[in-house]
Amino acid sequence: MPIDTHTKILATIGPSTATKKMIEKLVKAGVDAFRFNFSHGTHEEHAERLQIVRDLSEKYKRHLTVIADLQGPKLRVGTFKTDKVLLKKGQKFTLDMRDVAGDETRVMLPHKEIFEALKIGDKLLLNDGNIELEVISNKNYAAQTEVKVGGWLSAHKGVNLPNVKLPISAITEKDKKDLKFALEQGVDWVCLSFVQSIDDVRMARKLIGKRAWIISKLEKPSAIEELDDIIKESDGIMVARGDLGVECPIQTVPVLQKRIVKACRKYARPVIVATQMLESMIVNPTPTRAEVSDVATAVYDGADAVMLSAETAAGSYPAEAVEMMHQIIKQVEENDGYFAHLQQDLDLSDCDDVADAITYAAAEMSQILPNIAAIVTYTSSGITALSMARERPTAPILSLTASPIVAQRLGIVWGVKATVCGEFFKDFNRIRDNALNAAKQNKIGKKGDYLIVTAGYPVGQAGMTNLLHTLQI
Repeated sequence: MPIDTHTKILATIGPSTATKKMIEKLVKAGVDAFRFNFSHGTHEEHAERLQIVRDLSEKYKRHLTVIADLQGPKLRVGTFKTDKVLLKKGQKFTLDMRDVAGDETRVMLPHKEIFEALKIGDKLLLNDGNIELEVISNKNYAAQTEVKVGGWLSAHKGVNLPNVKLPISAITEKDKKDLKFALEQGVDWVCLSFVQSIDDVRMARKLIGKRAWIISKLEKPSAIEELDDIIKESDGIMVARGDLGVECPIQTVPVLQKRIVKACRKYARPVIVATQMLESMIVNPTPTRAEVSDVATAVYDGADAVMLSAETAAGSYPAEAVEMMHQIIKQVEENDGYFAHLQQDLDLSDCDDVADAITYAAAEMSQILPNIAAIVTYTSSGITALSMARERPTAPILSLTASPIVAQRLGIVWGVKATVCGEFFKDFNRIRDNALNAAKQNKIGKKGDYLIVTAGYPVGQAGMTNLLHTLQI
């Protein structure tokens, strides 16, 4: 079973992978975490599949991570009298709130908040950005637009408003029901869609508390304007390149991806790069060369995880897509310049406490001392493991925790292999023995190799990393 890479693989479960046989196949192919997309499927279906993941975690002694991805607000046009209509460049087209089937001149847009935010000159993008409208008037909840880029438009196609901050909550009533269910099921992370500002993350935090960690999906230009604050308020970040590439000029997405990944490392937050990574493998057994390069770029950038969406949810070759992604990651990580590039790119300007200094020193020691088998981190909350992963050391990170919940959350974190200890030990000799036993249990190192240990002393108090020690196996 491939678990020999630092960069993790997140796969979406869907109709193509809804059975125990298929989910197990994905685990064997190298999946570290599973995404449950609450835009689709019933609660009963999600519960059944989630239990399969937990059972496989037990079977393979792996802490597989479960992520609940909330749908968020979906902005869509209404219906048409015919299957579709053709909008021509230069024509006038009206969006309004009349619940009447549309035609070539108008269609319903059932979102009062959009009309309240629209100004003359604003652009609306329909159907994944393939149609562009410009507002020329807006009154009485009816916006007249001019078609700048035409095309075919059918019922319920999505609407994007680049550079328009909407007075809409990121968490809908549907999301609240899905969130309640997901938390009752014990998901590890909750993925928050439609994040426009730090206030959206704070609202989610009030609802979720400490029951799960929060991933903020960055897909809106307004979120990029508050990038550092949103990252610090979140537990993790997803670069949602689909909507980001619609709402921002598409050529800026690679630049934004690098900027986001670098900022996440600065603040020791895991970051997932998502959308269309191996898109052609939905229908083909092999990817394009450009897709292979795209996955490799995300790995070189230092992403904690790369994500498969429709490739595993609805594709014809889900296991093959995972295997291909694993092989790409492995190839990049075996390149001589991979670790040097990551360590050169690290921003430590915000690292100014003892815990940061300890993890930095541990990473440096792992480069200097010979025969380092692993860096062992004791962590009660997971924060020490995140801090250690930020350094991107060449040595494996063996993270020991008393909490199965923390171990499961760490499944998407770069380079971390989590192991659950029965308890934390206040006696230093027990700390040493436990680290050696964990290395043996995980088949890490050989006689004469060294372990570098970081911990808080006394062990078990969150945020107390103050100890750095070496052990010989």
